[in-house]
Amino acid sequence: MFRKALMASLAFCSQIGIASDSAFPSTYQPLASEPTVIRNATILTGNGRRLDNADLYFEDGRIVWVGSGEAADNSRVIDAEGRWVTPGIIDVHSHLGVYPSPDVDAHSDGNEATAPVTAEVWAEHSVWPQDPGFTRALAGGITSLQILPGSANLFGGRSVTLKNVPAGTYQAMKFPSAPYGLKMACGENPKRVYGRRKTAPSTRMGNVAAYRSSWIKAQRYIDDWSEYERKVAEQEAKNTNAEGTAALAAALNKPPKRDLELETLAGVLKGDIIVHMHCYRADEMVTIMDMADEFGYQVGTFHHGVEAYKIADQLAQNGVCGALWADWWGFKMEAYDGIQENIALVDRPEGGCAIVHSDSDEGIQRLNQEAAKAMARGRAAGLTIPEERAIGWITSNAAKSLGVADQTGTLAANMMADVVIWNQNPFSVYAKADQVFVDGAQVYDRFDATLQPISDFELGQLMEVTP
Repeated sequence: MFRKALMASLAFCSQIGIASDSAFPSTYQPLASEPTVIRNATILTGNGRRLDNADLYFEDGRIVWVGSGEAADNSRVIDAEGRWVTPGIIDVHSHLGVYPSPDVDAHSDGNEATAPVTAEVWAEHSVWPQDPGFTRALAGGITSLQILPGSANLFGGRSVTLKNVPAGTYQAMKFPSAPYGLKMACGENPKRVYGRRKTAPSTRMGNVAAYRSSWIKAQRYIDDWSEYERKVAEQEAKNTNAEGTAALAAALNKPPKRDLELETLAGVLKGDIIVHMHCYRADEMVTIMDMADEFGYQVGTFHHGVEAYKIADQLAQNGVCGALWADWWGFKMEAYDGIQENIALVDRPEGGCAIVHSDSDEGIQRLNQEAAKAMARGRAAGLTIPEERAIGWITSNAAKSLGVADQTGTLAANMMADVVIWNQNPFSVYAKADQVFVDGAQVYDRFDATLQPISDFELGQLMEVTP
């Protein structure tokens, strides 16, 4: 009995800070697909290459080759002459499913605004897979997306990465093996939410003090479990009796108390959970990076970051991505000093990781156009930004931010066959996604109504009938 309890305790101890394999696991299964070769297209691979009049072949959900090669005799052939092919588009900042359409109070499930620290909540537990926004995003070429909690709290909770496929449960959309993220927020949002309630934090210095206090608790949580593990291992080594000694029994009966909030924070400190931080001002982003150094964790991505251009060199040096808007600015004081060249300046040739995100159920439908705006402003400022580089802002860099760059975001052998065929240059305002593939399965076709998924929520609703 004691040995069984010991094994269970040690197994949990090794997992603190990450989800147990049995906790809400992904049930995602790629849809049935057929070997497919796309011919005569302009291909942007996502990793800096442009191939003209080239072919792409995938089967069994994976890309086999890009450029030219042999295809199976029974392959489906798509002639894409005059069209462009890119990796599936990835949005790293979405609230689809947690703020679904229609926009009513009953659907507001993105902010657990009951305390400044709610690291224990998981966004996936609010995701409504019937949100019509998912299918609208699919028509814009979105094949994967990160769903985040809102930004009311200092620690808003865990994010989840989804494959954009029609499904009845969020587990069936959950990107297999994608790491969890932790949504954090700095600046005006948390201090406004809790300052109005006359509680802490109500200032930026209060924000930072609360972060640090939480990280200290998480460090202690890790230490407590490590000490417990050390003691029981020591006792086991000293005793071969299956029932153990009284000391072993005492150790087994008094493990540290499990804490869901601290599990998530410990996961960050252990490097298993990626920090995604809502932050606007350059000075605050530097403060956050200093705090990360203090507690020994890595900031993955600053989101929104309208002043990221001011510290683009420091972001690159620290390996931190900037998930940014093309031109949102001025809607509050901390967003006032934004410039339209922001993304292009953060996209430094040496170590820069610029990403275009939406934070919008409408913007996600045309993320390619948002990237086009950022590219145009960068070019107008005298920067050389070819299409083959800019496409990385919504593909490979986004995949890197989510910790899935080894699986998606580029068109290369053995990668997931997440592919979009565009009617023309995807950076054109006239560009439309003609066909979208997720893991090699065609899930959208602009010309085939049977491949234009409809949310269950929309089925059966009265539609206008033209006499």
